[in-house]
Amino acid sequence: MPLELIRHDITKLKVDVIVNAANTALKMGGGVCGAIFRAAGANELQKACDKIDGCKVGEAVITEGFHLDTKYIIHTPGPVWQGGGNQEAEQLMSSYNNSLNLAKEYQCKSIAFPLISTGVYGFPKEAALQIAITAISSFLIKHDMLVYLVVFDNTSFGISQKLFSSIHQYIDEHYVEEVEKEFIRSRVEPTEVDFHHKDLIEEVNASLEYRLNQLDESFSQRLLRFIDERNMTDVETYKSANIDRRLFSKIRKDTDYTPKKRTAVAFAIALKLGLEETQELLTSAGYTLSHSSKFDIIIKYFIEQENYNIHKINEALFAFDQPLLGS
Repeated sequence: MPLELIRHDITKLKVDVIVNAANTALKMGGGVCGAIFRAAGANELQKACDKIDGCKVGEAVITEGFHLDTKYIIHTPGPVWQGGGNQEAEQLMSSYNNSLNLAKEYQCKSIAFPLISTGVYGFPKEAALQIAITAISSFLIKHDMLVYLVVFDNTSFGISQKLFSSIHQYIDEHYVEEVEKEFIRSRVEPTEVDFHHKDLIEEVNASLEYRLNQLDESFSQRLLRFIDERNMTDVETYKSANIDRRLFSKIRKDTDYTPKKRTAVAFAIALKLGLEETQELLTSAGYTLSHSSKFDIIIKYFIEQENYNIHKINEALFAFDQPLLGS
């Protein structure tokens, strides 16, 4: 997917360029900066940085990757948090924008960012994450690049506590509902099962016949129909769905292509489908949303709230250790 949140050691990623949360002197520091210097070869990287002679907050410079599995390292000094009244947000946005533009200038197809300024510089993690996602997603609307936003664990960033609690409560309520249904089914007496057996078979056969009759419209065909009905372009759709252009092209050309469930859901979110239409699109790919999956319940929560911000949804999915939307 074009933008992906991952837990990883940034120094071990195989991408074209990684971003170093640098200091203005471009000296080896602690945290992510120190880890990058050590992995690249501290002496060699420091010599390259010394030739540049510093970098201002919000700007970006580039060096060779040396011993890393990456061609380049982009160095950008983020702002030190001083309460939010000294243009810290604008400076942090500039760090991301200038890094992305520099990567594009060097024809990089993939880039990995840490959460800049959230370590010893003290920038609030939730605010920093929103700035990062805003900058990256705005860039990806106009450009094709694979972007990783690397965090070490769930505590390295946060969706708002209010949203987290609301989703958690929603999941709990719907899990209880499903467990109660299972409990009721388990208490049905054998004679009652026998009594309904014939009706049940007829119902299943009718349902199967209905589903077989729906095979005249594949996932690809149904997706394209929804796109036309929403008056959206192909580019608007796959960008909004966090889907790679090549995958969308494959889906468009191959009417029998069956995507992953998270890809199908991503299109539903991009098209702002309601629950009924989402189920219709998923059914055409052989999927459904149920109460027995946290992933499904979180998706239902956001659709019911009419919140179709795919990056916000992915933050929530990441916080609950679920697969992210996109290709």
